[in-house]
Amino acid sequence: MSDRLKNKVAVITGAASGFGRAIAVAYAREGAKVVVSDLREAPLTGGFESHPELTTVQEIVQAGGTASFVKCDVTVAAEVAALVDAAVVRHGRIDIMVNNAGIYRGGKLAHEFGEEDLEACWRVNVKGTWYGCQEAVKAFLRQGGGGNIINLVSTAGLQGHPKQSVYNISKGAQANLTRCFAIEYGHAGIRVNGICPTYAKTALTRALFDDKNFDDFFVQSIPLKRWGEAGDIASLAVFLGSDESSYMHGVLVRIDGGETLCRYSV
Repeated sequence: MSDRLKNKVAVITGAASGFGRAIAVAYAREGAKVVVSDLREAPLTGGFESHPELTTVQEIVQAGGTASFVKCDVTVAAEVAALVDAAVVRHGRIDIMVNNAGIYRGGKLAHEFGEEDLEACWRVNVKGTWYGCQEAVKAFLRQGGGGNIINLVSTAGLQGHPKQSVYNISKGAQANLTRCFAIEYGHAGIRVNGICPTYAKTALTRALFDDKNFDDFFVQSIPLKRWGEAGDIASLAVFLGSDESSYMHGVLVRIDGGETLCRYSV
């Protein structure tokens, strides 16, 4: 273990699989005490986890780290409040809140989406992040000394994409949510930043990754010519969670292999 996050207490939503799990494992490796949250402890099937037979907590503990699990539906304000309270009760404080839980809806033109698609993206991606930011800020203000919020946004929060309008709408709101919290709470030493990945290898993108036509199209459209890895996002989350990034605030960091530079093909 290293000590870039030594003794920091981090709460990570949606951490049973994918980005959230990779961030939780990386945080524990760097010395953080991690509170893992999700609707279920077991990882989603079809992912790219190195130890899919283990829960996130089990993987961390087996490696010598400190972690615990708290079930939480981020669309329910009371459950998010209980999650943050549980972390404070267990560890005495909270230092980092990673709002990672998210949902994707796509594959239709805008007029083809139903209200349920828009509602699903709005409830999880926007309200879930809103509640996480609110409860983290309340805890940070009570304990004093500032704090750190990291929101998992997307390149979809920075630009439009075809056939995923409901997702992009929610991610655009999440991006501005990040900016607003940064403006209002920076004076209290509370840093707020966002991570904006493109497609990366997780259970949620397994079908696209396995689709040879989509895989070829996507890889050719990215200047770095590869998919993102969950570890790429976790490394950035470690940096943003550490004091190394102490003057970064209100930033939406692109980690997209160059996707938002252009649609590149040579």
